[in-house]
Amino acid sequence: MTQKKYFGTDGVRGRVGGSIINVETMIKLGFAIGSIIKSDSQKKSTILIGRDTRESGELLQSALQAGLISVGVDVYLLGVLSTPAIAFLTQKLNAAAGIVISASHNLYEDNGVKIIGRDGFKLSDESEIQIEKKITACQINSKDVKTGVSENIADASAQYISHCLQLFQDLNLKNKKLILDCANGATFNCAPTIFSELGANVIAIHAHPNGTNINDHCGATDVSSLQARVITEKADCGIAFDGDGDRLIMIDERGEVVDGDEILCILALDETKKYKAIVGTLMSNVGLEKKLQSCGIQFERAAVGDRYVLEKLLNNHWQLGGEGSGHIVNLEYATTGDGVLTALQVLRIMQHTQKSLHTLKRVMKKRPQILLNVKVKDPNRFSEMPKITNAVRDAEKKLNGTGRVLLRASGTESCVRVMVECDALSQAESIAEELANTVSVCFKTK
Repeated sequence: MTQKKYFGTDGVRGRVGGSIINVETMIKLGFAIGSIIKSDSQKKSTILIGRDTRESGELLQSALQAGLISVGVDVYLLGVLSTPAIAFLTQKLNAAAGIVISASHNLYEDNGVKIIGRDGFKLSDESEIQIEKKITACQINSKDVKTGVSENIADASAQYISHCLQLFQDLNLKNKKLILDCANGATFNCAPTIFSELGANVIAIHAHPNGTNINDHCGATDVSSLQARVITEKADCGIAFDGDGDRLIMIDERGEVVDGDEILCILALDETKKYKAIVGTLMSNVGLEKKLQSCGIQFERAAVGDRYVLEKLLNNHWQLGGEGSGHIVNLEYATTGDGVLTALQVLRIMQHTQKSLHTLKRVMKKRPQILLNVKVKDPNRFSEMPKITNAVRDAEKKLNGTGRVLLRASGTESCVRVMVECDALSQAESIAEELANTVSVCFKTK
């Protein structure tokens, strides 16, 4: 497959003002998307644009909007809205596409663009390559410029809230106390309302975005403050979203983390659903695999990234899959990962079984797993470095078949991810640290 220049595992992403996330590229991206959509349809086409709370969001939105309108595409602006909400509205309003301006769990200095097709699913690799070719060949001639129109959809959040409440109208959270960590991101204006409307006593933290505090020591990537708050408030559980709301990490009533693998296990073992097969990734804890197989549920691993989980689900006509990071895809409810809807599914199981979150998560015994991120420039180069290859081989020899080692270049950040999983935590820590050090040294000497 053609190597992509702009798109990673989750859309286009990078430092604002850098070589990719800048006004010029966004205008070209808008032009490219609009041109392809116009060529595929003779009818008037509409594209939705929503964004998270980063201070750069409106600037990038204006640039994309200019490129789209210049080819005669109409644009509906949704304001601050989560990725799953934008996917839902793209389907509901029969838009030609939805555009999400977000860098997900990254800090505010980064931003990005995710594109959602008319069917509510993220674009395929082939479609992204088609867009990249259009960007490269882009020449905007002022004589050929057509004019689309732009308008705001003022009730975008209200439509998504109504949708969630309709899906879970049987759920009564009257006696539940929940702490929501909105990551100062896109869920801040929807999530507290949804859980409150279902009867919960909701305390929302990190729900005051200022443009620069998204994911800053909060949300799904840093749950320490949420853990403390769950304990002090004696809450039933805590729910942490990431910046664009497509993933979550939960905290049980004891203040312990319930990660994506454990959430996926809880959902998979829901006796009311009878799932036959579940999709995880190469990073999924082997404890999840063993538990599901012991219950007669097939477990398949996809490449890392929720898009690859989704691809395997669709190809096999399955329904449920996810990642340890908290991206959970359940096609019964949504076309993307949705932190709010996933939390509601778990809360429904708690209600149905009358079990606490801690009790539910204990059915899966996790194998010790260490994940380290090594920040480097051009992380894809690690596979070309013999010292790293040899270090991985040596690590696998030490484990002697009792564990797993995985190194990969991140598709969303400039880092190499090092994962080691084995029966002894101390050994996993030791091997992971050795590998991370080797990666760091190799990149510094190149």
